[in-house]
Amino acid sequence: MNGSIQSYRDLGVWQKSKRYAVRVYKITEKFPPHELYGLTSQMRRAGVSIPSGIAEGFRRKSKKEKAQFLRIAYGSGAELETQLEIGHDLGYITPAEYEELVIELEEIMKMLNKNIEVLESNVIK
Repeated sequence: MNGSIQSYRDLGVWQKSKRYAVRVYKITEKFPPHELYGLTSQMRRAGVSIPSGIAEGFRRKSKKEKAQFLRIAYGSGAELETQLEIGHDLGYITPAEYEELVIELEEIMKMLNKNIEVLESNVIK
């Protein structure tokens, strides 16, 4: 490949958020069984929604549509922030895991926000 972005798989934010979604799955494996259809399911859906939204946005034609899907992914990240905190408060996530997860999610959110800004700055208003 010549260094240009040919697929959403080439995007650093997609790569990082996909790895993060896998991490969310692994963390929630330790949650109590009674949370399977509650917090576990919510966190997994929010985690998967981030790279999925990035991928879907990449396939859209207009920059406006692309930015909208990145905003949806950003919103999923905001949901996950709250769910992580609840999981931590309930004792399902250790303080060390929580700190790492929050830092990593903040990095993803910053990357998403930067991509949204770039797309929106290039859209004729």
